[in-house]
Amino acid sequence: MRTPAGGAATGGYRPLEGKLGIITGASRGIGVAIAQNLASKGCNLILNYTSDSSATACNDLSTQLSSEYGTSNLVIQADMGLPTGPAHIVTTAKNHFSHPKTGKFQIDILVNNAGVSKNLRIEECTIEDYEWQYKINVLGPLLLMQAVVPYLPTDRSGRVVNLSSVSSSEGFIGQTVYGGTKAALEAMTRTWARELAERATVNAINPGPVKTDMWAGTTAEFKRRLKPFIEQTPGSAIRKEVDDGDLVADAENAGGRPAYVHEIAGIVGMLTTGDSQWCTGQVVCANGGMRMAI
Repeated sequence: MRTPAGGAATGGYRPLEGKLGIITGASRGIGVAIAQNLASKGCNLILNYTSDSSATACNDLSTQLSSEYGTSNLVIQADMGLPTGPAHIVTTAKNHFSHPKTGKFQIDILVNNAGVSKNLRIEECTIEDYEWQYKINVLGPLLLMQAVVPYLPTDRSGRVVNLSSVSSSEGFIGQTVYGGTKAALEAMTRTWARELAERATVNAINPGPVKTDMWAGTTAEFKRRLKPFIEQTPGSAIRKEVDDGDLVADAENAGGRPAYVHEIAGIVGMLTTGDSQWCTGQVVCANGGMRMAI
């Protein structure tokens, strides 16, 4: 059977015990699964969300993580598309998590998960859409990284994971802007890995399609164009006795299945532990083999 949605650590294995992490876009989908994975490993979390409609979900997640894993969590509303958003996350977290006597404050893990996407063919691209996607997908992570740098560890134990996409390299129709934002994030990943070599490892992961509410809302035309890619993805082959019924039923249209959110979160979790020390500046496969590179 499939691993539970959180991909929880078992047997008391808590390699992130006492560490503090930030997850942007933590109120739904992949962000929730990443939070569950890191909390199961003992990590205290700063859970970021943007819209008022996500407040309840993010607060419920915080309560669930504290109850199930005994972690300390802080929910912070901040818009990653605004210049003030990233700084607000760090300032609020510092006020909450600083040691009461020494004032020490350290951010061990940063997961840049928040992102937006809108498929636009060349003639449909507008300056407004361009700015919206680049502000959230590129400028937001950069500004948050700037705010976090003073509080990273100084012994190379820090971990930064950026959520990219196969769209950065596969040339999907309609993703001039979105694919460009993810390519930019991958370029920043390599630069940060060098600049922060004594502080943290910095990696990106590149999911393909993932079973989220966004996948559920995709059009028949979108699936038709994506189908050849999914059919060539080793991990997407349907297992009727294991996979979710709706994915089994839709496999003929889609060409296979998308990832489950816990499968993406598991790769992020792997990159946040001490076992990943010798991996930095990489775009790590999180797409079941849709994108293979050397």
